[in-house]
Amino acid sequence: MRTTLSPASLRRAGLSLTAVAGLALAGFAIAPTADAQPVARTAANAALSADQPVHTARACAVPKAGEMACKALRVTSGTVHTTNVRGTTITPNAAAATPTGYGPSDLQKAYGLTSAAAANGAGRTIAIVDAYDDPNAESDLAVYRAHYGLPACTTANGCFKKVSQTGSTTALPTSDAGWSEEISLDLDMASAICPKCKILLVEAKTPSMTNLGTAVNRAVTLGAKYVSNSYGGGESSSDASYDSSYFNHPGVAITVSAGDSAYGAEYPAASKYVTSVGGTALKTASNTRGWTETVWSTNSTEGTGSGCSAYDAKQSWQKDTGCAKRTISDVSAVADPATGVAIYDSFGITAGYYTFGGTSASAPIIAGVYAIAGAPSSGSYPTSFPYAHTSALNDVVSGSNGSCSGSYLCTAKAGYDGPTGLGTPNGTSAFTG
Repeated sequence: MRTTLSPASLRRAGLSLTAVAGLALAGFAIAPTADAQPVARTAANAALSADQPVHTARACAVPKAGEMACKALRVTSGTVHTTNVRGTTITPNAAAATPTGYGPSDLQKAYGLTSAAAANGAGRTIAIVDAYDDPNAESDLAVYRAHYGLPACTTANGCFKKVSQTGSTTALPTSDAGWSEEISLDLDMASAICPKCKILLVEAKTPSMTNLGTAVNRAVTLGAKYVSNSYGGGESSSDASYDSSYFNHPGVAITVSAGDSAYGAEYPAASKYVTSVGGTALKTASNTRGWTETVWSTNSTEGTGSGCSAYDAKQSWQKDTGCAKRTISDVSAVADPATGVAIYDSFGITAGYYTFGGTSASAPIIAGVYAIAGAPSSGSYPTSFPYAHTSALNDVVSGSNGSCSGSYLCTAKAGYDGPTGLGTPNGTSAFTG
């Protein structure tokens, strides 16, 4: 059993009592990041109102002691900067009839994933592991995919399957509105990156590490070679046993969110068997790539996780010298709510499109990239793949997610750093064996 979370662990899970009280009332107000600042305006839009600071709310309720927190952040108000140069101001707590965040084509362009590459996922299965049941998972996914012209992915055509941690398609967990938002985010991001992939949703009975880990095992047993996990919590002395019980699956790419509570290590992102995924702010740019990224950092308690594990051993392929044990992260992708992604959700909130951020977005994005890249070889640990192909990634060199004396553990630099790992996808080469 995982022990009661300490205040430090609660902070790493994004669960300060002060923040919880604020969330219960009106969502977590946050200061604008650099990506939320006003951008240059043309004569046509110069008279429009100034950008508004982005406010977010954590999708899931505060977990009980020993349980994992989901890493989805829903934008409740403010101006987000995605494909609209001026930015789109979101009405407080209102669903939108059309998306305001990045969609599939945006993400595929940003990460060098051509339509031909995306087609490579045909027949491959991405598993999404979350807690509780989302009764509308399949129908909400259908709305998202239809809007963006993605092929249908349903139970009827064999593309979509939802099971409990026991593998049952009928005896499912109790439903939960917050985790349903998390599920929608995960399903939509996997779809955005790998439209031809099959999707297996495995729902754990509760967000305990034991139940979520059992769901991971179930996903692998059912044949998934790519498993996305968008949850985490404080580290504990039990993590080594969790590693061997739930995450040691050679030949399977397992991605895990690095966390949304700024600098500080979390588990299972710290597992030596998984690909730990950090978060960036993603914006269009007038450079060769057409995009630019910085470390996602909103304030001292909200931003991408990173750090040095207190318990998990460093893998042989991880060569940084400032941390004797496992360093978080390995790679990264967009997670800043101010440059967030579009999702569709209808369970427990007004049906419509919402803009989301958090490393809950980046983990399934990276799982999708692994799926496009191809099945890992038997016996391999896919978390090692990017370390053998560092030149095939977009190096993120600016930004910080906290204070660690200027160390690479919390500050981006050329090459490897904690907040963004080795960088973000530039095609699929870095994700092959």
